[in-house]
Amino acid sequence: MRKKIWIMFFVIIVISVLAGIVDWPKGPNLKIGSYYKELKIQQGLDLLGGAHLVYEADMSKVAAKDRDSALEGVQTVLDRRINALGVSEPVIQTTSGLNNYKILVELPGITNIDEAIAMIGQTAQLEFREGIEGKSLENGQLKSILIDDWQDVGLNGSLFKKATAQVSQSNYEPEISITFNDEGAKIFSEVTGRNVGKPLAIFLDKELLSAPRVNQAIDGGNAVITGQFTMDAAKKLALQLNAGALPVPINLVEQRNVGATLGQDSVHKSFIAGLIGILFVVLFMIFRYRFAGLIASIALAVYALIVIALFKLIPVTMTLAGIAGFILSVGMAVDANILIFERMKEELRRGKAYSSAIKAGFNRAWTSIRDSNASSLITCAILFFLGTGLVKGFALTLAVGILVSLFTAITVTRNLLFLFLGKKVRK
Repeated sequence: MRKKIWIMFFVIIVISVLAGIVDWPKGPNLKIGSYYKELKIQQGLDLLGGAHLVYEADMSKVAAKDRDSALEGVQTVLDRRINALGVSEPVIQTTSGLNNYKILVELPGITNIDEAIAMIGQTAQLEFREGIEGKSLENGQLKSILIDDWQDVGLNGSLFKKATAQVSQSNYEPEISITFNDEGAKIFSEVTGRNVGKPLAIFLDKELLSAPRVNQAIDGGNAVITGQFTMDAAKKLALQLNAGALPVPINLVEQRNVGATLGQDSVHKSFIAGLIGILFVVLFMIFRYRFAGLIASIALAVYALIVIALFKLIPVTMTLAGIAGFILSVGMAVDANILIFERMKEELRRGKAYSSAIKAGFNRAWTSIRDSNASSLITCAILFFLGTGLVKGFALTLAVGILVSLFTAITVTRNLLFLFLGKKVRK
């Protein structure tokens, strides 16, 4: 029994040291072969500052049964675009209700709203439309540049595979080469086949980009978009198109900037609040349970080291709500110890030996500890899967704290109590 206790004590020391190395502000980053991961606390928008944008999706042309999937498609496209541009830990969420479909975008570290909007880019609603004689065309010549005057043929940016910015070999002007998928290639072939000798309009965000004349039916699904492009503009549009065409148009309805100064002030106050909370918890435990309370406080320190290390390894994006969840979990981390110690006191009052009281205290308290933490984890799961960004952060940090507290309360405290078993401790 004594040998097992020392082995477990050594394991606890190793885990604590490794967690401390990860926690160190300038500690080593994780590198395994070609895999590299920077170990740092990811800060959310309310701590780091950044841009907060809200877009509204236009579902007027989408069937009601397809709107949820279209909104999900918009979220996926925006996520790919933003991540491709290297924005750290963006938050992209959707909300819907009463024919109102919105996308929330938070970009930590981006303080220039115009820069944030430029990073996301325009909606890149690319459409190919054929002319209508007497409305968009006059004797086969271009008459109108309004998108409503052209016939929708169902050929848009969602039907292509790849876009590449290049320089035309004929006039050395920047252009964009696109390749359609099988469905797009079929539609493109049919459209060009019936419009030989006529202009085929290319609209980007409802504005005429180009109206090249079709000389022959184009098979194979390859086409070129021409227009008054600079090379930077061509590259930007190619990036947007490669990230995926939005299934529906989106409009920016809200924008604001969150200053980093407010975030740093919040971090400072949260840090002070956390220290005060931990101090009061430690003083209460020592005053109430004496040496056992000191053991619980040591276990609490191990708990804090492991939790912060996990926050950096997962990683968890810390927000004010997430910090609140962590501070709350500090108090909950000693809940199990209190249940165990009260059971131990009952056993000692009955005249049991100290070692027997420890065993009985842990065994009898386990059911209550298990059920209370299970109910808390279920609540965290509900908040995480049904809540928004800040609520999710709170639920995640609280859940991580609860799981680690089970280890520290049951394993760390138990082994330390047995390790320091002696006459003075029993007294």
